[in-house]
Amino acid sequence: MFGIQNRRDLTMELQSQIPILRPSIHARRANIVVKFQDLYGFTVEGNVDDVNVLNEVREKVRNQGRVWWALEASKGANWYLQPDILMIGDGIALKTSSLKISTLTNAITLKRLVRKGIPPVLRPKVWFSLSGAAKKKSTVPESYYSDLSKAVDGKVTPATLQIDHDLPRTFPGHPWLDTPEGHAALRRVLVGYSFRDSDVGYCQGLNYVAALLLLVMKTEEDAFWMLAVLLENVLVRDCYTTNLSGCHVEQRVFKDLLAQKCPRIATHLDDMGFDVSLVATEWFLCLFSKSLPSETTLRVWDVLFYEGAKVLFHAALAIFKMKENELLMTHQVGDVINIIQTTSHQLFDPDELLTVAFEKIGSMTTNTISKQRKKQEPAVMAELDQRLRRLNSLKETGKNT
Repeated sequence: MFGIQNRRDLTMELQSQIPILRPSIHARRANIVVKFQDLYGFTVEGNVDDVNVLNEVREKVRNQGRVWWALEASKGANWYLQPDILMIGDGIALKTSSLKISTLTNAITLKRLVRKGIPPVLRPKVWFSLSGAAKKKSTVPESYYSDLSKAVDGKVTPATLQIDHDLPRTFPGHPWLDTPEGHAALRRVLVGYSFRDSDVGYCQGLNYVAALLLLVMKTEEDAFWMLAVLLENVLVRDCYTTNLSGCHVEQRVFKDLLAQKCPRIATHLDDMGFDVSLVATEWFLCLFSKSLPSETTLRVWDVLFYEGAKVLFHAALAIFKMKENELLMTHQVGDVINIIQTTSHQLFDPDELLTVAFEKIGSMTTNTISKQRKKQEPAVMAELDQRLRRLNSLKETGKNT
């Protein structure tokens, strides 16, 4: 996986993976809805303008690929794997005086590169390294995943039953995921992780995340380790536990950030009685994999695996910010949902989203978001405890009647 290919071969591979989309002359004249496959095999519906946007995006991907190849040639292969660069990406504070100028320059260069997008052909290698998945895998025997898969084969738990129920509903119609082979691979990854971490087990939403990881990483084992580093190091620990406490905390933090970054929108939605969790819960559980076009989702994930979970808030706020004027004109909750869902489903240009996310939303540090989480945790836990008490009370009442 980490072998160095000839630069020309890599460039050729990148070019072959990014075909130009060519709608028929009849579609161009009538401006009707056309269907086509994106880079990861998903069927996309859009008009000719959407096709033009995607072709522009693919040209940007080619150009970005040339930048990565040029840097590998000038700085050396895997130049971005220096420990100090990775620590800066993780948000770990380092004394500037202790760092070489070249290290700081490389860290700044890498951050800009990642935000502009990792070329698809390099994405598995770069994700695996920058996310910490390679380091996590190196701490266990080489046969860990194979041994785990064999050990849990045939075992039945509530998690495996739910996984089996969700497999056919995970991106139905996809040319590989929605096949016996695809279902089997996805099942092994999800079941394996459910036994690795019994506190999480399996939560609906992880099926979409793991499926997209499989498409990018190419191998089950690498997808498994990406899922592990995502749940154990990148995201809030309790996002996928039984009571979803971490996800509830994220919703409250997002609501506070919306009030800070987009006060007019937040006030208008509050007056209307709109709860942002109606649209944002799926974003934080599925990491936008069900909401954004796959190529846009993966651009968000590029940043997620380097800068951390704060990018999810950047992206979520950006979707609201992009439609501020339209949202301020709404009077019904259903209209808000329709605007947000339509916008997210049609965000074919990742740069459109990420430009707003980082330039118009402004800076948000991981430390600031962590403080917001700690502030919200007591209220969330009290609310969940009250809900559990109420549920238990209803059960007792039912037994006595």
